[in-house]
Order: sequence, then C-alpha cells, then structure tokens
Amino acid sequence: MADNREYWSVAGDQGTVKISEDVVASIAALAAAETPGVSALCSTKVGNVAEMLGKKNLSKGIKVEFHGDQVEVAVWLLAEYEHNICDVAREVQSAIGAAIQSMTGLHTSAVNVHVTGISFEATKPAVVQQA
Repeated sequence: MADNREYWSVAGDQGTVKISEDVVASIAALAAAETPGVSALCSTKVGNVAEMLGKKNLSKGIKVEFHGDQVEVAVWLLAEYEHNICDVAREVQSAIGAAIQSMTGLHTSAVNVHVTGISFEATKPAVVQQA
C-alpha cells in the first residue's frame, strides 16, 4: 500500500484482517478525550499541517507504533486545572489500553502520556446584589 501508513495484520481462514495505525490512533484519542481531567488533545506538527490543509484528523495528539502483536502509543494532552496530573495520566493509560484491547485485540506495550499544559476554566465574576 502506497499511503505510507503502518498496518497490523493477521491472516485467518477466510482472509487477512488489516488494521491501520489511524484506526488505533482514533480509538486512543477517543478514550483519552473521555477521561476526566483531560481538557484536550494537542496537535503534533504533522497534525497542524493536516489541519491547515483542511483535513479533519480524529487522532491528533496521538502517535502509534506497531511492534509485532503489540502497539506503543504516545499521547499529548492538556490537563484540566485542579486535577492531579499523575492520576489523570494513569487513567489515560488505563483507558487507552482497555479501549485498544477491547476493540482490536491488540495489547499495548506502552502508553506514554505527555502533558503539555494546563487548561484553566474561565472564572465567572461574582455578582453583587444591592439592597
């Protein structure tokens, strides 16, 4: 295949099943985004170029590498203010590993979480009532 994507494949009785790295990255992105304490996934340089070209990229902030029957995932994210960053990172690792395993049967050899910043929610100004 000439699209420069990596595929994990397994041959079966009825043919071959191939799973693109983009599919695994999308699964990882959805799992990470749904984790409490994660504000957003951060685009990598490649993702920024794709966004500038008008391509919607569901897997921004995710890098996937296949190693035999295992997959290594790296995720770049913003954590929400007032959440414990280490706890959020552990939850992201667990969520991504479980999602990839349940949807593809692949095991994760590593899920590396890169917290690139903190997201602060806008504070609402106090309303003062006059008597």
